[in-house]
Amino acid sequence: MSESIPTDASANRLVQYLLEKGLGGFPPLSSAADLADEYLIDLDYTDNEQRVNALIKWEMSKNFTTGFITGLGGIVSMPVGVPSALVASWLIQARMAGAIARIYGHDLDADRVRTLILLSLAGDVAKAAMSDLGLNLGGKLPQTALKQVPGRALVEINKRIGLQLLTKAGGRTVAQFPKAIPVVGGVVGGAFDAVVCRLFCRTARKLFRPVADA
Repeated sequence: MSESIPTDASANRLVQYLLEKGLGGFPPLSSAADLADEYLIDLDYTDNEQRVNALIKWEMSKNFTTGFITGLGGIVSMPVGVPSALVASWLIQARMAGAIARIYGHDLDADRVRTLILLSLAGDVAKAAMSDLGLNLGGKLPQTALKQVPGRALVEINKRIGLQLLTKAGGRTVAQFPKAIPVVGGVVGGAFDAVVCRLFCRTARKLFRPVADA
C-alpha cells in the first residue's frame, strides 16, 4: 500500500500553522505570551527558574491528558493530512515552548526563536533535519549555533523539520516517537507519556535558558 510523500509545500504549511496557532493561541488556549505573562507578573516566584518549573508542572497536569488532547484535536482545523490529536499535541508543545522562551527573555517574533521552538517539539527528528542541511551543532547549544546561520537558512531548517514531522506522522513510523502517543487503530489519541512530556520540557528549557546558565 502506497503512502503519500510529504512535499515542501505541506511541510511549510505545517510549521507555519504550528507557530501561528501554538504561539498566537486559539480557543480555549491563550497565546504563549499571555501564558508566560501569568507567571512573569506573579510575585510569588523569586526567579525565572521557579517560573519555568511552575509552568511546566501546571501545564503538563492541565493539558497532557486524554480528554484534553482528544477534545482539542476535535476542534483543530487541519492544514495537512495529519491526525488531529497529534497536531493538537504539537500545538500544546509549541505554546509551552513559546512561554518558556518568553519567560527567559526571548522575543517570540524573532525568526531564530521560532526555529528553536520547532526544534524543541521535533525532538530527535530535528537532528535529521539539521543533518540534511550539513549543519552539525557539535557541542554547541542550538541557540548559540543558530546565531551563525543566515536568515534564509532558517526557512530551510523550518521546512526540513516540517518534512521530518510529516514523514513520522504519515507512515507507520508514528510509533517510533519514543512512547510519545498511543496509537490505536491507526488513529493517534490518548495521553502523552509523562516521561516524554518531561523530556520535551527539559529540551525547551535547555534551548531557551540563558547560555551562561544552561
